Amino acid sequence: MAPFLSSAALRRAVRAIARTLLVLPLALLVCFAGPVAAAQWDADTLTVAVNPEGSAVTFSEKEIKTGRKLFNDSCGTCHAGGITKTNQNVGLDPETLELATPPRNSVDSLVDFMKDPTSYDGEYSIADVHPSLRSSDVFVKMRDLNEDDLRLIAGYILVAPKVQGQQWGGGKIYF
Repeated sequence: MAPFLSSAALRRAVRAIARTLLVLPLALLVCFAGPVAAAQWDADTLTVAVNPEGSAVTFSEKEIKTGRKLFNDSCGTCHAGGITKTNQNVGLDPETLELATPPRNSVDSLVDFMKDPTSYDGEYSIADVHPSLRSSDVFVKMRDLNEDDLRLIAGYILVAPKVQGQQWGGGKIYF
């Protein structure tokens, strides 16, 4: 009596079944999984100080996402995750921004810094070593940024610690 399947046919059948078993869970996940819901940030999370006097502004999620992209493109090389790679003692966390001279914990003050940066103690300009609009001839990534872009970057810097918590500006301990 002849075998029902040849050994070559049997191997092909086993491979076909194995492929099906590998692909089936992924296919079921794609077909039956519900849509992924994006994080819905409330107004408190999106509201930050607009000026040193304490007036507030509420950004939209779209503005924060745009600010994040601008930040990553223009500032992320040195400030990924809110740290300062060139000086681990000065990050972009809320406490550090508040203790700067002048304080940099509002949208207007951060925009002012991005236009013409000063040392942490406010004593002298650092525009020759820190990207800014004032030094856009040297730091070319700053050339394409306008006032609204700077505002969105500042909004992202101030909202990020509310979303990421301690990891934003946490320095070496998180990276």
